[in-house]
Amino acid sequence: MDGNGRWAKARHLPRTAGHMRGVQSVRRTVQACGEAGVQYLTLFAFSSENWRRPQEEVGVLMKLFMQALEREVTQLDSQGVRLRVIGDISKFEPRLIQSIHNAEKRTEHNNQLHLTIAASYGGRWDILQAIEKSFQENPGVRDGSVPLSEDLLASHLSMAWAPEPDLFIRTGGEQRISNFLIWQLAYTELYFSDRHWPEFDEKDLQTAFDWYANRERRFGRTSEQLAELSSTGRF
Repeated sequence: MDGNGRWAKARHLPRTAGHMRGVQSVRRTVQACGEAGVQYLTLFAFSSENWRRPQEEVGVLMKLFMQALEREVTQLDSQGVRLRVIGDISKFEPRLIQSIHNAEKRTEHNNQLHLTIAASYGGRWDILQAIEKSFQENPGVRDGSVPLSEDLLASHLSMAWAPEPDLFIRTGGEQRISNFLIWQLAYTELYFSDRHWPEFDEKDLQTAFDWYANRERRFGRTSEQLAELSSTGRF
């Protein structure tokens, strides 16, 4: 969700105004995805690198996160949304950590839409912590007697419970993934929008969906192989 600060700057507003407006885009996107039948939605709200931003801006982001958790959880629960937060949340204030746990607990029975917020998250951190957990739970991996396989490592990633993403959308005009789910995005279709996040709406989301619908996902196979598998119902 990129472009909050640039959206605000273009309107001669403080960057924090862009972040506040961006919360509305989150609400619209979650609702639109639920209505479209999306089962898994992951929003990159705050990266591990974002801690380098000015302290005042980071403070506003943390306050907005807290407010959003407290204000939106009832609505999310009523809509059948299960909320999870991934990332190194140990860096957050205790009150925010407790709010995260409360929201996750309150919505854990839901299955209509799995909404994940990546906060204080980095893809490299995710891989490193997965390797460390693999070592801890499988001593043979550390000493080399047991191979560290892709499946074993993937089982310890922050989103091991979810399928790998089909579609990645980045707003704001930048064309990079910026340390987001770098293991899981290996075969994801990447869509980049010039629209800043505060102005990204349902029509922009549908444009991304339409673009994705015209993509051919081969996963290393040829188009002919896909056609054959499709005709036999095996793909």
